[in-house]
Amino acid sequence: MSTPEAARRQRLGFWLGVLGVTLFAVTLPATRMATGSDSAPQLSPSFVTAARAALAGLLSLAFLLLTRSPWPRRSHWRWLMLAVAGNLTGFPLLVALALRSVTAVHGAVILALLPLATAAAAALLLRQRERLGFWLCAMLGCVLVVLYAWLRARAEGAFHLAPADLLLLGAVIAAAVGYVAGAQVTPELGAERVICWMCLLGLPLSVPLTWWLWPDAAAQARVQLPAWLGLAYVGAVSMWSGMFIWLRGLDWGGALRVSQVLLLQPFLTMLFAVPLLGERLDAVSLGFAAAVVLTVFIGRRLTLPAAAAVADNGPVPDAR
Repeated sequence: MSTPEAARRQRLGFWLGVLGVTLFAVTLPATRMATGSDSAPQLSPSFVTAARAALAGLLSLAFLLLTRSPWPRRSHWRWLMLAVAGNLTGFPLLVALALRSVTAVHGAVILALLPLATAAAAALLLRQRERLGFWLCAMLGCVLVVLYAWLRARAEGAFHLAPADLLLLGAVIAAAVGYVAGAQVTPELGAERVICWMCLLGLPLSVPLTWWLWPDAAAQARVQLPAWLGLAYVGAVSMWSGMFIWLRGLDWGGALRVSQVLLLQPFLTMLFAVPLLGERLDAVSLGFAAAVVLTVFIGRRLTLPAAAAVADNGPVPDAR
């Protein structure tokens, strides 16, 4: 490939990365649209979790059949199942439950911790070494998130973390573990096929659960069109096509350069929450989101190079 063609491809990869992160940023507002709030409930969090997985699974089945993808090897299955537990089940369910009682803006601050949590999961699960500075940034990011949640609870007359904050922290852990597990088999299967096999593995459970949890006539009467649109979005875009765009952007634009765009996601989520949900931006949320993103940025700068970070388990995978 000539130099001008390579440069054009790299630029296109960068903008594909921006598009991917923009699509991901709508996930929290779309989930809130689908579930509603405690005072105005829409679809149940359990139904949203099952239905989005079923939709992504059916799309994945079509992709794998059309591309005649080979079956994963036996050594891949345990990592794929761990990815299913983290990314297909744990993260969507915990986020859906949490967003019944907190805003998408609130959730964006907590989930800003995800890049650091993913790196920490890679270090712990794969026994990779990291610099002390990285761990200090990870700890500082956790302290900021807990402080933000406590200040929010105190403003509402409570003096402890709300259950929704614990659910969101659990979602961060689930997603981080799922990302690391999926990254373990990505070099051999390819990113698109990892996503599709993960969604397909959940299909035998997600389809029956979707049918069982489908809202009855009385419940459907109160469910508004935006809730169904939010569900369609998180299933077809957040869990499937958005990942295709994002991973292609990483491939063409360079993972190191394009991955920095992730730092914009919390702020984009807050911006989308305003027109989609009518939420208000406030200085406290923006300030804490900026502080958490700064710890993520510094933490990434302090990570060891891939070759130095390896301990006993081979090379470091791309955790996103």
